[in-house]
Amino acid sequence: MQPDQKRQRKPQEETKGVVRFTHAIPARVEEIIGRTGTRGEAIQVRCRVLEGRDENKILRRNVRGPVQKNDILMLRETEIEARRLEKGGRGGG
Repeated sequence: MQPDQKRQRKPQEETKGVVRFTHAIPARVEEIIGRTGTRGEAIQVRCRVLEGRDENKILRRNVRGPVQKNDILMLRETEIEARRLEKGGRGGG
């Protein structure tokens, strides 16, 4: 067997330029609760689900990046909710 014969591969279909999105459910930010995470890199918000099985359900979620009231978040799922923020601060017990 020659070395060139080992390397032959079937041509694969090119999917260049095709964008595929996962299913997401829109939710509107109703309230900004505060910053969370070890360095305050996430923002905890309350949002209302706008469509789907859990329509009008209010969830608490952590969001990375800039967010403000009335923004629309696209949620992959609407069943898991973020933990409540602790009201304590540095060294608070």
